[in-house]
Amino acid sequence: MQEILIPVITLGGLGLFFGTLLAVSSKIFHVERDERIDEIVSCLPGANCGGCGYAGCSNLAAEIVAGNAPVSACPVGGKDSAEKIAAIMGTESGEVIRLVAHVNCRGGEQAKRKYNYEGIHDCLAASKVAGGPLECAYGCLGLGTCERACKYDAMHVENGVAVVHADNCVACRQCVEACPRHLISVVSEKQDVFVSCSSHSRGAELRRICNIGCIGCTLCTKACPTGAITVNDNLASIDYDNCINCGKCADVCPRKLIVNASESRFAVAE
Repeated sequence: MQEILIPVITLGGLGLFFGTLLAVSSKIFHVERDERIDEIVSCLPGANCGGCGYAGCSNLAAEIVAGNAPVSACPVGGKDSAEKIAAIMGTESGEVIRLVAHVNCRGGEQAKRKYNYEGIHDCLAASKVAGGPLECAYGCLGLGTCERACKYDAMHVENGVAVVHADNCVACRQCVEACPRHLISVVSEKQDVFVSCSSHSRGAELRRICNIGCIGCTLCTKACPTGAITVNDNLASIDYDNCINCGKCADVCPRKLIVNASESRFAVAE
């Protein structure tokens, strides 16, 4: 009997000792958690998408409380979340600019193909097969990887190319992360003019492989009154800080790859 009791008592004593040690340690090393963090988390949509640049809503809330992130940092929550968080932080939300995704390619059916891809319906998988089925190494593969990544029904493949439906987009950046060719960017919804191409191929080569890509002709740069559009490495790009959405670059583009979204909206309104 004694041979059984001694191990039992020993184990019980060890358990009591370590339990007491853990309890004391938890008191000594306890870190106070700011109550505002939980309050801010309750104001966030809980998407945990990383669109704010932080690893989840709890991390963002902690950074806001620490003063390392603005109250308007959540692109999914938008203005409503920003105003609620500002009230918790005792500050003003300021102007909250809504962001939307944009696909920097319009190739689709206009882009020539090297072969017919019949593998896994995924852009990354297709890009691994001889560099992808398109002649253009920069173009949208149109297999819907971004579409499947979007939780908000904002991304669809139409005529062989991904298209953003801005009304549904919350700028969560899941499509940005999913695109293996890095064709998707996030911009202010106030931006109307876009260069819908990502190719750096020379003009002659680009004409051969795509009927709509940028050929680096620089007509857009000459038409821009603010110097907001430049051509570098055979591709036009817009400095959105200087762009005034005048649309003159879109008017002179011989390839019609510079898009003026305001014209599309007016057309729908009419």
